[in-house]
Amino acid sequence: MTEISIPLLLSLKVAGWATFFAGVLGITVAYGLSRWRSTWADAVDAILTLPMVLPPTVIGYYLLVLLGRRGWLGSFLSDLGIELVFTWQGAVIAATVVAFPMVLKAARAAFDDVDHALEDGARILGIGAWGIFFRVTLPLAAHGILAGVLLAFARALGEFGATLMIAGSIPGRTQTLSIAIYEAVQAGNDDTANMLVLVTALTCVVVLLIASRLAPDRSRMMGMARGKR
Repeated sequence: MTEISIPLLLSLKVAGWATFFAGVLGITVAYGLSRWRSTWADAVDAILTLPMVLPPTVIGYYLLVLLGRRGWLGSFLSDLGIELVFTWQGAVIAATVVAFPMVLKAARAAFDDVDHALEDGARILGIGAWGIFFRVTLPLAAHGILAGVLLAFARALGEFGATLMIAGSIPGRTQTLSIAIYEAVQAGNDDTANMLVLVTALTCVVVLLIASRLAPDRSRMMGMARGKR
């Protein structure tokens, strides 16, 4: 059971922190892009969405170049006594990068679907920008955002390539579920591999089911939009 519980707990910790950081950054950037009336907004969105299509090993390589001891940021942090390569914190950074686009795309779509007339009405009533965001915009977009956050959690939980590149495979320290599966298969330990695969698959299925329930019903929303016309 230790061969399963330790990677599971580590994966949940890494995925949890990665989801938190990806959620905060994704929601903030998505709101800014949804309100940025410029042709550059889509270009920025495309660049920030690159981790969805780039091979994870490429992301891991760039993270090593950035955070390694010879990297400009890594050398600066090393002088401060902070090491991120081959640590669980490095795994969090890798998982955050690959999970970020999930939140960004879902949150931006949710913000774009918010009826601006409701925000304008709140503004006329004298509510400030922060009040409009927290009392009008965010509650209306909450379901779509939560769906994106859950998808980000599932993506972070299953991250392999970038995590292996930046954090390695140190049992009990950086060996997450996906890496533990790889190591078990390499070692010919089929029973452990099958159990780890089952745990990972069940967790991701539950997350995806919840996300699908939270995602906005597009047909219903289209019907409401027609009704307003």
